[in-house]
Amino acid sequence: MTAAITEAGSPAAPEDRRPRWPAWALAAICVVAGALYAWKIGAGQIGNAYYTAAAKSMTASFSNFLFGSFDPIGVVTVDKPPMALWPQALAVAVFGAHGWVVLLPQVIEGVAAVFLLHRTVRLWAGEKAALLAAGIFALTPITVAINRDNNPDTLLVLLLVAAAYAFTRSVRAESSAPRTRWLLWCAFFIGCGFLTKMLQAWIIVPGVALAYLVGTTAPWKRRVLDLLAAAGVLIASSFWWVALHAWWPGEKPYVGGSTDGSAWDLIIGYNGLSRVFGGEGPGPGGNFQPPSGMEFPAGGGGPGAGFGGQSGITRMFDDAVGGQISWLLPLSLLVLVVVAVAGVLKLRAKVSSDPAERAGWFLWGSWLVVTALVFSLAQGIFHPYYTTMLAPAVAAISAAGLVRFWRAQSAAGLGWVLLPLAVAITAVWTFIVVSRTPAWHGWTRWAVVVLAVVAIGGVAAAKFGVSALGRPALVVGLVAVLLTPAVWSTATAAEANNNGVIPAAGPADGGFGGFPGGSRGPDGFPGGQLPGGGFPGGQNPGGQLPGGGLPGGGLPGGGLPGGGVPGGGFPGGTPPTGGAQPPGLPGGGVPMPGGGFPGDGRGGPRGGGMPGFGVTELSAEQRRVLDYAKRISPDAEITLAVNGGSMAASAFIIGSDETVIGMGGFSGMDNAPNTTQLDQWTTSGRLRFILSGSGGRGGGFPGGPGGGATQQRQQWIEQNCAKVDQAAYGGSTMTTQEQPWPMGQAQTLYDCK
Repeated sequence: MTAAITEAGSPAAPEDRRPRWPAWALAAICVVAGALYAWKIGAGQIGNAYYTAAAKSMTASFSNFLFGSFDPIGVVTVDKPPMALWPQALAVAVFGAHGWVVLLPQVIEGVAAVFLLHRTVRLWAGEKAALLAAGIFALTPITVAINRDNNPDTLLVLLLVAAAYAFTRSVRAESSAPRTRWLLWCAFFIGCGFLTKMLQAWIIVPGVALAYLVGTTAPWKRRVLDLLAAAGVLIASSFWWVALHAWWPGEKPYVGGSTDGSAWDLIIGYNGLSRVFGGEGPGPGGNFQPPSGMEFPAGGGGPGAGFGGQSGITRMFDDAVGGQISWLLPLSLLVLVVVAVAGVLKLRAKVSSDPAERAGWFLWGSWLVVTALVFSLAQGIFHPYYTTMLAPAVAAISAAGLVRFWRAQSAAGLGWVLLPLAVAITAVWTFIVVSRTPAWHGWTRWAVVVLAVVAIGGVAAAKFGVSALGRPALVVGLVAVLLTPAVWSTATAAEANNNGVIPAAGPADGGFGGFPGGSRGPDGFPGGQLPGGGFPGGQNPGGQLPGGGLPGGGLPGGGLPGGGVPGGGFPGGTPPTGGAQPPGLPGGGVPMPGGGFPGDGRGGPRGGGMPGFGVTELSAEQRRVLDYAKRISPDAEITLAVNGGSMAASAFIIGSDETVIGMGGFSGMDNAPNTTQLDQWTTSGRLRFILSGSGGRGGGFPGGPGGGATQQRQQWIEQNCAKVDQAAYGGSTMTTQEQPWPMGQAQTLYDCK
């Protein structure tokens, strides 16, 4: 049972004598993966409109491309490093700004990761384990969902798998030069991952270092020197862009999500320590303190963390995350325990083992355990789709473990029970997860139970005399293990929905997680409310949103329903459909931009995505505003500035060829542009028209983190600009579908001449 399960160490057969079926099997897996990731990506979805708008803006100039500018003139960057957006921007430059153009690079990256994981596992655990790992990875539900979106996690996973491949080549090298060279490549790829999603890429670094120390045959002094050299490459490849932004001699955009416009602040703040420990900041990663009466999960880090369930050791298995990644987590943990025990027994018996195989277990085991712990215990913002980073490790460990358990069938002792145990544990956990939402392909839980019983019975029969049942039982067991993830992945792809800002697989509330309890109530939030009361019931708890609320108490106009949107209720005092407003938020509540609040949990047909992030074209009202600004001020470099963050501005950038900027970055809270810049722009004639809120509602959470810049910008607008009469451009009061969610209400046109 404890023997090394690896085929990579055996002599290679001549090329013409190698079986060809593995190559065809790998090709089939890659084709299936590509089909799942690409199915109907041209059906109108645009992914996360924040990044889609940036990909278009980045084609306007070299500095925009280099720094990842959200707007065409380089006022503010996105709140991530730009590496994930570079392929998307290049695609836009070649094919034009279309939804499928920004999603196609994600599909290619996703398939490349499947292929590269196969190559990595084949070096470590042999062809059969490699094919199984590739199949598991391709069918992981959250991986299918994220590869159909344009968030940076797809490229991050590809780069980290590339790092694992380079590491595996390093520990298997027979001489010092290639061993060191491949380790340096490993460090380089992790550094590129840092420029994709910053410190998240570094989570695997301690495990890589430990695995190299225990898994190479080099002298100890050489091991240490190699790791020091790799550390140097890691630092250089991670921070060159940070240094370039800091020392750039010309104009450069403000780094979105930072407090001072620097990339370094973004690293240690919003995209770094605040994600793990919580904290405050101007961007969406800053955690505001809820007012009295509004409670969030203990240790949850505020409302952002609520999207991924409550912080704690069981987070990877809860309602918000379980259906995304946890299907094979119990199996993976079982494999790691068995391998650890076997390793200790071999060490005590002084039995030699293959260092490269040992390095692989340390690599993938630490990747899985450390990443899962960081995600589980994170106090700041956490979204379920982050867990796609676990998928390569889950696939590699599960595949290698299942191969190992199958080989144990022919060994003496009780090792044969491991395969039936693995199938049984996976079937039980699958039944539990599917039972949470039985309306979503609930039949699979019963199918898995039946298949598991058949497989376990076949394995037992094969062990005790009916050997012909062994391989069929193995096949049935694999089907039992993979059936439900495959169904969830296929159903997610078949919907061809616009995942938007919070992509997730599975049922409507699978990726949202809600607030306390990890799920939403029938009217949108747990019990139909925001934590501590909230909607419905008139107003927010205490009549405020975090940080002091919006002017007027509660939501503008006095709460929902019955007058919740700015200006006092809906146009004409009633909902757009007339009559009474149905209770609650999503699931029969207030219409929101894009058609829902986080898309009934994940965007798409059921809700339309996070407000402002699923907009595919300008509304008639927005088009009239833009046309008016262009007609009256044709020589202005900036046709229109939209105050209210990316929620308000993305549609203008994507849906027109005019120069439109979004003020305040992602959430409207960044100090870009500041009031000094606004003075200069309007005085010089670069800017004349601004679309914004009124009464201090320019975007963000006034009075909360980042609210100072928001309020200053809005005050400047009201003091220096005049409201444009709606009749001048043939406008009318915007409906709620045409104005952003309360984080940034852009509804009034101002003339700053």
